Amino acid sequence: MKKASRFVSFEGIDFSGKTTQISLLAKRLKEKGFGVDILREPGGTPISERIREILLDKNHLEMTAISEMLLFSAARNQLVTQKVLPALQNGNFVIADRYVDSTTVYQGYGRKIDMQIINDVNRIATMGHMPSLTFFIDIDEATFQERARNTSADRLEQAGIDFFRRVREGYLELAKKEKQRIVTIDGRQTVGAIQNEIWECVTKKMHLIDEV
Repeated sequence: MKKASRFVSFEGIDFSGKTTQISLLAKRLKEKGFGVDILREPGGTPISERIREILLDKNHLEMTAISEMLLFSAARNQLVTQKVLPALQNGNFVIADRYVDSTTVYQGYGRKIDMQIINDVNRIATMGHMPSLTFFIDIDEATFQERARNTSADRLEQAGIDFFRRVREGYLELAKKEKQRIVTIDGRQTVGAIQNEIWECVTKKMHLIDEV
């Protein structure tokens, strides 16, 4: 797998605070003069956004696990081709709100699709391009349930608590296997504390100390 030096992804179960932290990191990078492209999965291109609508539609509860995995992967391949690679070639930071790890844990651990199939499809979809740094913002079950209260659930969010337990366990196992790339952060901290931890990690691991 090829790792791009300015490619950062954020992972975590729903309501972990990823989107907030992505916005804060992008703001700090821009203040230092870096170009930043924020991309979300699934989405980010016209085709990928159409796929997103299908995947999250609550009327598509009959969707099979394999169909779900292939749709996510199709959206990802469009994103990598049309957005990720051009942005990196221009010297910009790419910050992805979810990437290939989501397929590994949601469809692999969550939907229980054979991991060899997951790995093969992931490799095809990404064309081997991986983030050099991934932040897994971890929240426990109680925090998830509290934050999810009084929200309207999409198709994936309706999967049930057992599904999300498997997904979280998948993230924890993946983080142990890929310690050089994946940084686990306690998502129960304050927004400011999490952002400071992320910024310190970005400046050190991505060798930005001299640049900033």
